[in-house]
Amino acid sequence: MSKEGQVRRGRITDPFRFDRGLLAEVAGGRRLWDTRIAGVDEAGRGCLAGPLVAAAVVLDYSRARLAKLEGLTDSKLLTAGAREELYRGILSTAARVVWVARCPATIDRVGLHRCNLAALEAALEALAGQYAVAVVDGFDLERPELRCRALVGADYKSAAVAAASVVAKVVRDRLMRTLAPDHSVYGFEEHVGYGTERHREALRRFGPSPLHRLSFVGVSSVQLELWDLEGEAEEDQPGEG
Repeated sequence: MSKEGQVRRGRITDPFRFDRGLLAEVAGGRRLWDTRIAGVDEAGRGCLAGPLVAAAVVLDYSRARLAKLEGLTDSKLLTAGAREELYRGILSTAARVVWVARCPATIDRVGLHRCNLAALEAALEALAGQYAVAVVDGFDLERPELRCRALVGADYKSAAVAAASVVAKVVRDRLMRTLAPDHSVYGFEEHVGYGTERHREALRRFGPSPLHRLSFVGVSSVQLELWDLEGEAEEDQPGEG
């Protein structure tokens, strides 16, 4: 992979080895008849504008051509070029790929956390149980019938979850850049909805657009200089994506 495709910092663990270990644990010493593991993750939770996108990816370890996924890790640690390259590899390698989106109005009405959980559940439900076990990044869905496990930091520990994080990020970024020309004063093509200084300045001058999350602190308020974004956006910065 080219320099553009390298991660920003070293991967903490081998995500493919983790997935295989989890499948073996699920098999419990019996013959591993189902080698499919699902990963679920979302992108855009900390954004001020645009949808929240959740994705689910199923990797079949008896069939997957893992060479196409070399360098796979948490999407936030990848450059934009690496994400696009891996996205293509995921689509040609994965047994299943699905994504769902929740619009800003739904986020405002339902609340971010509940909306986030519902999106993760919907993505996993769309797989119709076609996997041995599923891993969700961080959140316990409390849905035993979905055979899913919550794991903090799963997007760099599990290859399936890392793949889901890449799909969610690429899909969401592409969507925001498609919408950007209709809302040109905000610079969505640059920050895809995150709270950069340019974005905050546009909110000061023009107020919120239909794509903005009005329930987020500072979005519908003119006192944006009092707004501290650090806690809201630190987990998923736009970087080059």
